[in-house]
Amino acid sequence: MAMLMMTWTWTCNAKLLLMTLVFAAALSATVTTSRAQSPPLQYNFYGASCPQAEATVRNVTEGIIANDRTMGAAFMRLFFHDCFVRGCDASILLDPTSSNTQVEKKAIALRGYAAVNTIKAAVEAVCPGVVSCADILAFAARDTAVVSGGFAGFGMPSGRRDGVVSSFIEVLQNIPSPTFKLPDLVSNFAKKGLDVDDLVTLSAAHSFGQAHCSFVNGRLYPTVDPTMNATYAAGLKTVCPPPGSGGGDPVISNNRVTDPNALSNQFYSNLMTGQVLFVSDQQLMNTTYTAAKVANNSADSAAWMTQFQTALLKMGSIQVLTGTAGQVRKYCNVVNSS
Repeated sequence: MAMLMMTWTWTCNAKLLLMTLVFAAALSATVTTSRAQSPPLQYNFYGASCPQAEATVRNVTEGIIANDRTMGAAFMRLFFHDCFVRGCDASILLDPTSSNTQVEKKAIALRGYAAVNTIKAAVEAVCPGVVSCADILAFAARDTAVVSGGFAGFGMPSGRRDGVVSSFIEVLQNIPSPTFKLPDLVSNFAKKGLDVDDLVTLSAAHSFGQAHCSFVNGRLYPTVDPTMNATYAAGLKTVCPPPGSGGGDPVISNNRVTDPNALSNQFYSNLMTGQVLFVSDQQLMNTTYTAAKVANNSADSAAWMTQFQTALLKMGSIQVLTGTAGQVRKYCNVVNSS
């Protein structure tokens, strides 16, 4: 899903580098969904070592979203972007250092880093050095589905460890672009062990959150994309100025039809009526199979929620570090000192 992520605010440098890395990305090696010979993730992994872990994450996450409802989408997008680059290892959280100035977070502007640090501090207060930042991201995404999406509580397998590497270029090689066509999206997801059903299901994360006008302007100017609803396009044009006009790059809601802070199957209704922002989203209507999935998800909220839960857990297993691999960071934005 040019996804979950979804806010797709890449930096200018990232956009330029992407143009030169398209072929390299297409040729990059397929990524497996777990590290070889690593112990599997487990439900209730912290049951003995930190029984308060998940409740602590949930309580802080709920409070953060209650204070600012836009943070639900921020948590979900952090999890997606983390898992799609080097696997779910919290590498997206690492700050630049003197030895590595080009980390993942420099390639794509996301929100929620300070909020994750707040959650981590609360967990460290009850169980120092036990719970990984990678698992905190996973728990916060699960809790977001409950708080912002009305999902029933569900288990999130854990036991992930934190990586020690973060690479700017790997973001450009692995994160699907909002201008991707459907075959590119399917290929991108397949490299992560996700199929076309997961693609359609997880795309609904664009039912909430925000994006910059620069990622939709290509569908508005110089002429409106014929697959976009004309009234919807006219509304976007009142907010998004033409490129080069000096009007800046305003922020807009992914969902301009209903509640922009609710994770829901509304995305599919918007898609069927041409009221989505990204080329990559509209592409889901381009085959009989994906269009039928869209229609089914639009009509059956309960079925979509079950599928989204399953796909989220599947995404959360991408190339994880477990056992003695990686580390458990004390602070999510820096690796532990030797």
